[in-house]
Amino acid sequence: MSEEQVTETAASSSKGRPAKKADSGFFARIALFVRQIIGELKKVVAPTRKELINYTLVVLVFVAIMMLVVTLLDLVFGTGIKWIFGGTGVTNS
Repeated sequence: MSEEQVTETAASSSKGRPAKKADSGFFARIALFVRQIIGELKKVVAPTRKELINYTLVVLVFVAIMMLVVTLLDLVFGTGIKWIFGGTGVTNS
């Protein structure tokens, strides 16, 4: 598909109106963009309460697992750096 065909397809609304010319004025392009946004927002379906709780739990468990992984890596790399450089932690200058 050429870029012009994609632009014309994207520019046409779901009500079957023909696509406007790509060389329309600045405000016409903004109006088209706003109409497309409204059209897409009408397609959005809000999750049910059960789905929302499930999604929230999935995210929290994933974040907890990632925190554990990062903590373990930090401990491993910190211990390795201390072993390599023989660090006692504090130096007196």
